[in-house]
Amino acid sequence: MTKFPGLILLAALTMSFDANAMMQHDGMMMDDKGMIMHANHDNLPRDCQKLAGDVDITIRAGHEHAQKFAGKMYAFDQQEWDVPPCSRVNITFINDDNIRHQLMIHGLPGYLYPQGMFHLELYGKGELKASLIMPAQIKTYLVHCELAQHMEKGMKAQLKVGGGDGDLPSIPGISPPIRADRYTQDWNTMTWLVMGLAFVVGMSLPLLMVKRKKPAADI
Repeated sequence: MTKFPGLILLAALTMSFDANAMMQHDGMMMDDKGMIMHANHDNLPRDCQKLAGDVDITIRAGHEHAQKFAGKMYAFDQQEWDVPPCSRVNITFINDDNIRHQLMIHGLPGYLYPQGMFHLELYGKGELKASLIMPAQIKTYLVHCELAQHMEKGMKAQLKVGGGDGDLPSIPGISPPIRADRYTQDWNTMTWLVMGLAFVVGMSLPLLMVKRKKPAADI
């Protein structure tokens, strides 16, 4: 039997406290599979008199969902959702890839959602569930993945409240980009010289190969 049972109990309590602090801290819940930030299941926005109801949405993220968009690498399985004002949106976020993906909603009221943000993140294949309550304002909110180049490569969508106040730019399949991708070639003198040289070499090689294969004449 140990001589210091009190110290062991204190150490156990300290370890338990640290684990809980790491798992849930300042609006963030995290484990080894993913993270939820600024979920809100109960608190009404200031412009809502009462909860309008619940809307359940499943959002999948991954490479396979980008196949329908030319030039895109990642995407959500849907690019737009429309919910009533003051509704509680219950989101099931599913990552179909073995890499990190996020689902972030921006532009929310900061007094209820710090930095105006709602955030779900999965470090690989998996599923997370969390809720948020939308304000009464008719508005279109940005939904995207903030990992480097994921949004630029297609993981961008929009959440409309009450029909929204228009479409955001560059939503795949919905709205055109502000600056469309351009793949232009500067046809200067050097470019033409390189093209001409490549043409001459390309035409000459088959002739040289034919000459080498031609049998020698009998003596």
